[in-house]
Amino acid sequence: MSRYGATILDADGVSLSADERAFFRDVNPFGFILFARNIEEPEQVRRLCGEFREAVGREALITIDQEGGRVQRLRAPHWREWLPPLEQAQRAGAQAARSFYLRFRIIAHELRRAGVDSNCAPMLDIGFDETHAFLKNRCYGTDVKQICANACAAAEGMLDGGVLPVAKHIPGHGRATADSHCELPSVDAALDSLREQDFAPFKALNDLPMGMTAHIRYPALDAAPATLSKPVMDMIREEIGFEGLIMTDDISMKALSGDLGALGRAALDAGCDVILHCNGTLAQRRVVAEAAGEMSDAALARADAALKWRTAPDDVDISALEEELKALLNGRLHG
Repeated sequence: MSRYGATILDADGVSLSADERAFFRDVNPFGFILFARNIEEPEQVRRLCGEFREAVGREALITIDQEGGRVQRLRAPHWREWLPPLEQAQRAGAQAARSFYLRFRIIAHELRRAGVDSNCAPMLDIGFDETHAFLKNRCYGTDVKQICANACAAAEGMLDGGVLPVAKHIPGHGRATADSHCELPSVDAALDSLREQDFAPFKALNDLPMGMTAHIRYPALDAAPATLSKPVMDMIREEIGFEGLIMTDDISMKALSGDLGALGRAALDAGCDVILHCNGTLAQRRVVAEAAGEMSDAALARADAALKWRTAPDDVDISALEEELKALLNGRLHG
């Protein structure tokens, strides 16, 4: 097995600088992530993905937030626009699961054509009445049964299209009434309620290849944020039974505070496999990568197991799938 750095990192612009190339070659991150600042048009994105992989000398995983709705990095005019997931679930009604399969099989097609082979989706967070607005319409439903059906279909669509799904935000972000980009939410629900609702979708889909943590405090389990909490990470592995590679949510989000290197190391010590660090300077990326070091043996085994899920896309007529989806959604893919 190749020994990867325990990080997923980003770049400053639409192509790599000489300094970025040298840095990525030196620290050998497990993978990379794209943001809107990295994207102009399809051929440029393909070149950038090639530059990432050339820098580390392998077919490194490249992921993106392409949920559709408010959170999608590939946008018109070069890529399709999508309804917010919760609106799609409501519009499709009894055909919601099929609609999510079609949506994400088409998204996977667009991603693979751009050189991207992972997506930070599906969302397994439940849309409660109190869910913060930054998350609410990104949810796939408002109860466990809906979430499980729609998220399972979304994951299958991505996998059929050769894209690795990332289940998020484990073990559940839906009850949060604060935006974790700005502050640390605290979910004070009793453990029995969390098990019955929030954790249940992740347990039902615990065989997915990758997951992303929630920057949330669950006092019923620990005082520390989930990403930095060994009790929470142990619960994810042992009770929820999630065996895939676990990446942190972006450790530069304001829900976490402190030195970036120390945060990354604390997340790995808690049980995360790989650190996601975004939107920092090259110097900050270096601090995170040096603190994270190389993947542990257990994390490396999970990483290689996840990569084995990355297969060639199946042969489908994308235009036919799009027409089927439009029919399910009364002719609308976007708001």
